[in-house]
Amino acid sequence: MRKQFGLSAVAAALALGLSFGAQAQVKVGVTVSSTGPAASLGIPERNTVALLPREVAGQKIEWIVLDDATDTTQAVKNSRKLASDDKVDVLIGTSVTPGSLAMVDVAAEAKVPMISVAASAKIVEPVDDKRRWVFKTPQNDALMAGALADAMVKSKIKTLGFIGFADAYGDGWLAVMQAAAEKAGIKVVAVEKYGRTDTSVTGQVLKLVGAKPDAILIAGAGTPSALPQKELRARNYPGQIYQTHGAANNDVLRVCGKDCDGMLLPAGPLLVAAQLPDSNPVKKSALAYVETYEKAHGAGSTNTFGGHMWDAGQLVVAALPQALKSGAKPGTPEFRAAMRDALEGVKDLAVSQGVFNMSPTDHAGFDERSRVIVKVEGGKWVYQPGL
Repeated sequence: MRKQFGLSAVAAALALGLSFGAQAQVKVGVTVSSTGPAASLGIPERNTVALLPREVAGQKIEWIVLDDATDTTQAVKNSRKLASDDKVDVLIGTSVTPGSLAMVDVAAEAKVPMISVAASAKIVEPVDDKRRWVFKTPQNDALMAGALADAMVKSKIKTLGFIGFADAYGDGWLAVMQAAAEKAGIKVVAVEKYGRTDTSVTGQVLKLVGAKPDAILIAGAGTPSALPQKELRARNYPGQIYQTHGAANNDVLRVCGKDCDGMLLPAGPLLVAAQLPDSNPVKKSALAYVETYEKAHGAGSTNTFGGHMWDAGQLVVAALPQALKSGAKPGTPEFRAAMRDALEGVKDLAVSQGVFNMSPTDHAGFDERSRVIVKVEGGKWVYQPGL
C-alpha cells in the first residue's frame, strides 16, 4: 500500500536535509498567463514561483517558467515544449480554465503529472485515463457554488440572475450554480454571457436588471469580472451582487473601486487569513505564504492566485521525497510516474487555501475548510463568519 504523508513529512525532510543519493536535477515546467486578459492572475503566480524552494531533501529543483499570454493555443505549445524539449518531471499551469483543459491531453500523452492552477472541476473530473495524470490547486467551482447557495438562503434570496464568461469557466459555473440553486430552492431567472476581452456589457446587464432577480452572480475571473459589477451599479441594480472566487483579487478592487463595495463572494481562506480565528486549520499555513510573498513584494501585495501557485509548489515539495524513494531517476518516464503516484498519496497537507487530501478518485483534494464567504467593505475584504 502506498504510504500517505503530509506536512510533517515535508518538514522532516527539509529539516534533516534527507539525501537520496546522487540524482539528476528535477525539472518543473510552469506556464502561466502573465500577459493578456488574465495577467492579474498570472503575474502573482509567476512571482510566487520565484519564492519556491530550489532544493528539497538534498535534491535540486529547476523551475522553468513560460508565459502563454492567456492564449489556449500558446498554453498547449508551452506545455508540449516543456514536456518534450525540457523533459520536465512535473507540469504546472495554466492560469485559466480553457488553457488548463487543453493541457490535459498533453499531460496524458506525455505521461507527465500536471498540476493546474485553474478552477474548473472538469480539469480533474472524472479521474479517467487522461485525468489520472492531472491535479489542481484551486477549489472546485461546485464546492464554492455550494457555499454561495448557503449564503443566499441565509439572505432569503429566491431568484437569481447570472452573467458569466462565454467560455469553459463561465459554462462550468453556470452548471454548478444552477444545480446548487435548485437544491436550495432558488430559481435562476436570467442568464447572460460576455467575453474576457469585452469592453461593454450594457445589453446583457439591461436584460438582467429587467428580469428583476433578488440577486445576480457574476462568473468572471481577474479584472474582467469588474465590468459587469460596474455596469450593474451604473444601472442602479438594487439587489445583492455575488461574484465567484475568480474575483478574489486586489486588482479587481483597484479597477472596480467603490462599485465593488457590498459584493459577496466565496474565497479561499488566504484572502482573509489574518481575520480567521486561531482555531482555523488553514490560518498558520496561509499566513506563512503571506509573510513569504509580502517580504518580497511589499505589504498588502498577497494575491489568492499566487496562493494557488504556492500550493502547487507545496504539492511538489510534499511528493518529491516519496517519489525519490522509488529509486527512479529524475528525467525518466519512471520518475514521472512515481511523482504522479506520490501526488495522489498526499494527505493532510495544510497549504494557503485549504488542506489537501488527494486520492485515486479525488485530484483536487479540498473540503469545506478551503472556503469562506467574504464581503467587500470600504474597498477591503472582510471575513463573514455568519455566512
